[in-house]
Amino acid sequence: VQLQASGGGLVQPGGSLRLSCAASGSIFSINTMRWYRQPPGNERDLVASITSGGTTNYADSVKGRFTISRDNAENTVYLQMNSLKPEDTAVYYCNADVTTYTYRTRYDVNAWGQGTLVTVSS
Repeated sequence: VQLQASGGGLVQPGGSLRLSCAASGSIFSINTMRWYRQPPGNERDLVASITSGGTTNYADSVKGRFTISRDNAENTVYLQMNSLKPEDTAVYYCNADVTTYTYRTRYDVNAWGQGTLVTVSS
């Protein structure tokens, strides 16, 4: 299973960006999908999550500004980021709990994308 994140870039404070993360490979089902971020010199923290049923959760620092969504048919998760602040600058990583399969069995894995850099600066 591979996760491919995209959509990062440079944006001015107050601006918006939309991140995407597409899963591919031997996927039977995808359960919870998440976005994490890691600011320079800091730890990686959870930003938002969404279950297969659409239940969402957000870090307090992004509530009201970020929206997580998913397209189950496309195995893709999105993060719409509005009213961006300089403190949102970080590498953003997608993460997913995936049920994958081989010829005879299914098993669960936790997969990470490669990260996409978001820089908020004037």
